[in-house]
Order: sequence, then structure tokens, then C-alpha cells
Amino acid sequence: MSSPGTGMNALVGVGVGPGDPELVTARAVRALREADRVVAPASAVDAVGRAESIVRQACPDVPVERLAFEMAPGPARDRALGQAAGRVVELLDAGLQVAFVTLGDPNVYSTFPTLAAVVRAQRPATTVETVPGITAFQALAAQAGTVLLTGTERLHLVTALDGPGAVARALVDPDAAVVVYKGGRHLPAIAKALAAAGRLDGALVGELLGLPGERVTSVADAAAAPASYLATVVVPPAGSAGGSR
Repeated sequence: MSSPGTGMNALVGVGVGPGDPELVTARAVRALREADRVVAPASAVDAVGRAESIVRQACPDVPVERLAFEMAPGPARDRALGQAAGRVVELLDAGLQVAFVTLGDPNVYSTFPTLAAVVRAQRPATTVETVPGITAFQALAAQAGTVLLTGTERLHLVTALDGPGAVARALVDPDAAVVVYKGGRHLPAIAKALAAAGRLDGALVGELLGLPGERVTSVADAAAAPASYLATVVVPPAGSAGGSR
């Protein structure tokens, strides 16, 4: 893979981390400044999305064009994806290098691969590259002083979009750390699953990491009510109970 910024007609997915602009990597900053056009997903063209807000702080000199996205599966999402891909194709056809910014890492539960696949279906010759970003679970573990893995322990990364069942299955392995994305509305049920597996102690939840309204607390203390969509839960292996440094 070539380094971002080395040629035209390239689409680059740039991870900008979970929220704190200080966690945007030097390589991401370079990719954003070298791109001819930076685009960001947003709920509407008149709304500043989280990824754009990070870019505004980390690279205030870089203009950002918004692409309206619909996250809920269905026809509306398909239409929005098609329109966003169409705009990216227009920019690529003009000979521009396009950087698409995304929270966290572009290869981990991101909208970028889906967008890139639609673009490549229309323009197969397009070069697609990614710039890795710091993930929410890494930021949460660091902030809480929690060591997730040592030695030969394993990591299970799951989402709770379809409910806490995936979490319960991941908890079967006591020597594995478990990270749960997009499970905020299921937080009370996730807490029950953790308690049933004897894994509630040491489990943490983080919301709006690096952003206004940030909350980092134990799952036990937050279990009474749902959390926001992008809440992240980290569960250390059973024997470590938080693994504090």
C-alpha cells in the first residue's frame, strides 16, 4: 500500500480516534492536510458529526465536506449510502484525492469499508487506503488504568446491536477480555449477563470519550439505565478483575 498523499484518484479512510483530538495520530493529520477534499459522515448536512468535530480541533485549517448518512438499516440507509458514494465518485472523477474521516479505526466497525465498496463497484480502478486510528476501547482502558491483556490471554470484540446474546457467548471464555461496542441501550441487560458470569467486577463503561459529557465508570454503577449508542464496555479476563497498573 502506498502512503496516503502519494497519488491522485485515491480514497483514504482516516481514523481520527474516539473523540480527544490529542489522540489523532501524526499520520492522520498528514493525510488530512494532503488530501484535496476531506469528507465526513453526518446525520444531516447541517449537523456537525463527531468525526468532523475532532478534525475541527486537530486540524482547524482543514475544511470538511459533510456526507449525510443514515445509520439504521433499511431503504433510507441504502439511499444515503448511494448518494454519499456518488459524491465521492464525483470528486474522484475530478482527479482529487479524498479523505473520509471516521471515529476510531476505519477497519473496525466503521462505515468506511461499506462506502469504499460502493465506490469501487462504480470505479474499480480507485485506490483505497486506510490510516489506522486509536480505538475507543484502547482509550477507555488507558484512561481507567486497566490492563486488558497479558501473556496468552485473548480478546473478544463484539457489538450488542442485536442484544446482549453476543456478550454472553463471549463471556464463556474466562481467559478472554471482552469489549462491547454499540451496546448502550442494552447496558442493564449486559450488566446482568456480566453478573451471571461472575465478570461484573472490574467491568467499565465509557461514553463520549474525549468529548463534552464524557463519562467513565463501572458497569455496576451505570447498570440502572441505558447508555448512549456509542458507549464502550471493557471487561478484563476473569482472573485480573480490572488489572490496574
